[in-house]
Amino acid sequence: MRYYTTMTALAVLFLFPLVWSGWSSLADPGGYLEMARYGEGLATYAANSVLVSAITVAGTLVVSALGGYAFARFDFPGKNLLFLVTLAILMVPYATILIPLYVLLGYLGLQNSPVGLALVFVMFQLPFALFMMRNAFEAVPRELEEAALVDGCATFQAFRRILLHAVRPGLITVGLFAFLASWNDFFAPLILLNDGADFTLPVAVVSMTQHTFGAVDYGMLQAGVMVMALPCLILFVLLQRYYVRGFMSGALRG
Repeated sequence: MRYYTTMTALAVLFLFPLVWSGWSSLADPGGYLEMARYGEGLATYAANSVLVSAITVAGTLVVSALGGYAFARFDFPGKNLLFLVTLAILMVPYATILIPLYVLLGYLGLQNSPVGLALVFVMFQLPFALFMMRNAFEAVPRELEEAALVDGCATFQAFRRILLHAVRPGLITVGLFAFLASWNDFFAPLILLNDGADFTLPVAVVSMTQHTFGAVDYGMLQAGVMVMALPCLILFVLLQRYYVRGFMSGALRG
């Protein structure tokens, strides 16, 4: 009984801000209309966020799956050092390298580009994603892969047809984290994007809620919070069973 009471209290505590934001946004429906008409239009900013998040998720999944498989299954010179160097990215303060990255993207011709922004997000997701996927692949019995090789599969075929299915919960967990990080991030798009037509939702919402002398339109702000939160909630509810299995089936092993 005490367990259910505690869980209910925690659920109410965490859901209260979201319910309050939803109620506040509906109390002033004009906020949604103003958002839809602001600047380039809400649809444009949402499309930018979807594009950046899609590239981030795809890039993170491809690199972390291949890298995690290599770290889990192969031995090569400098393997442990390379893995530690990758994890060391977590120790670098996020804000301190955005300006150097902005300059680097300029040299690559990706400045003020959703693709360049997505590549930055992929880089920041790699330490966690590689750690998760390495442990996920290590949790898969080697006998499963060896059986596929004996049956005539090449190494990459076994990876694609057998192992990727075995680590699906880990992949979904990594993809969900990458989506949430790229969808909700405000600071990197603010620094790396200059053209208002390329703004993502967080930057656009903050911009559209600021009025004369710094006054904040809280009705529109709450509407923006709901627009940004709903896709995250829907994805988490749909994928939560895979998310839990991603942690429980060995994704945090070792």
